[in-house]
Amino acid sequence: MVATQTAKPVSAPGAEHTVSVPGAAPSRIRRLSRAVLPGPAPGANGAALYRRWWLPWLWTAPAIVCAVVFGVFPFLNTLLLSFTDAKPLGGAASFVGLDNYTRMLDDSDFWLATRNSILYALIVVPLMVLLPLLLAILVEKNLPGIGFFRSAFYTPVLASSVVVGLSWQWLLADDGLINTWLEKAHLIRDAIPFLSDSWLILFSAMGLTLWKGLGWYMIFYLAALGNVPKELHEAASMDGAGAARRFWHITVPGVRQAMMLVGTLTGIGSLRVFTELYMLGGPTGGPGGADRTLPFYIKDVGLDPITGNAGYGSAVSVALFLLTLGLTLLAQRLTREDES
Repeated sequence: MVATQTAKPVSAPGAEHTVSVPGAAPSRIRRLSRAVLPGPAPGANGAALYRRWWLPWLWTAPAIVCAVVFGVFPFLNTLLLSFTDAKPLGGAASFVGLDNYTRMLDDSDFWLATRNSILYALIVVPLMVLLPLLLAILVEKNLPGIGFFRSAFYTPVLASSVVVGLSWQWLLADDGLINTWLEKAHLIRDAIPFLSDSWLILFSAMGLTLWKGLGWYMIFYLAALGNVPKELHEAASMDGAGAARRFWHITVPGVRQAMMLVGTLTGIGSLRVFTELYMLGGPTGGPGGADRTLPFYIKDVGLDPITGNAGYGSAVSVALFLLTLGLTLLAQRLTREDES
């Protein structure tokens, strides 16, 4: 079949063209249209410029440079230092191979700090996942004056960690507010050693972390609760489901993704905790350094200008990185299983 072609006059580059082919299929008409009336040449207008392959790399170049300078380079430098005996104040460093890692495996202080960090995460993460959710449910309803309570619960997030630590020192000291009140109420005879007992310091620091983070994660859950359909709660109530049953079967599944996110962020933050223990336990990290976490231990062994060893501190930093990476991969695996 011989196809006859008629085309409307072209008014401008890129204008819509129509090709009439009697008896031809629509797909063949489109092919003939492109063949007879080709589009504008590359670079003929501004739109072609934005289709350059290198343009996305140009827009993201500042972020890539910042990530390399402030993220990739420090990590590679730390990894390299972990195989040397570098000093905190600089100077010549010698390659020592795996000596720092071998020393780390036989270091009882390292394992004590690892135990404290893992224990910190095991206790803080479940509480930080659950308590802000309960707090968000309490302040979710639009009641008169509820905005005051939302602001009050969020206020600790805005306070400096140093200010919060000093305030808790004043509360928990032997002659602090809590011990004084308990003694006047004749509930205790001797002051409770919140800041001098190794276990109580650790638990006090956990309480400080929880108190300061509740408001922050409450905001996460308030946003997630807004996506849970109210009709499900109303239907469950009509079927006779109580508050506890509606919480476990409607609220928890509805905010499960937010719970995974809060758990991951809290776990990473718990492994990196430093300020709370420093403010409550002092520069030694509790009596005899018994409450030191891994970041605290890295500061002691790697940054001391006289006795420190930056190479060994870097090796402990790599161990902390692997521990954090393992926790993150575990959280991602749980999230994928939940989505599937």
